[in-house]
Amino acid sequence: MRIYNFEDTTAEVNTDEMFMREALRLAQKAFEEDEVPIGAIIVAQNKIIGRGYNLTERLNDVTAHAEMQAFTAAANFLGGKYLKDCTLYVTVEPCVMCAGASYWTQVSRIVYGAKDEKRGYTTVAPHAMHPKTQIFGGILEEECGALMRSFFRAKR
Repeated sequence: MRIYNFEDTTAEVNTDEMFMREALRLAQKAFEEDEVPIGAIIVAQNKIIGRGYNLTERLNDVTAHAEMQAFTAAANFLGGKYLKDCTLYVTVEPCVMCAGASYWTQVSRIVYGAKDEKRGYTTVAPHAMHPKTQIFGGILEEECGALMRSFFRAKR
């Protein structure tokens, strides 16, 4: 038996791409500041409520990942630690630390661009996400991945 879905999902895909482009702008900013080029935003009701990009070099802090910056900004905006009914857009698949943090925030959706084959949570700890969190990968994957490759190519 086949099940057909006749709902138009084009709007959701375009919205995800639009918000991922904003995360990419933040990743570009990180790149320009010689930080690993990852950007993240938190969206609630189609409004950006938190932004972040890697600041590990500037702050000399291994926990200053883009997602952590965005989680903190969004929690401050909302006045609470839970990000239910929010979406995290991040240019690269979260690491296990950021996946764990997303678990505790109870963020509803995570949308990421490029996969991280070496340090991404799916490789290191595939069950790190909250069971109710919906996860979507591959949004603007080529652009997100190209920025990372360019950054590390220049470092080698």
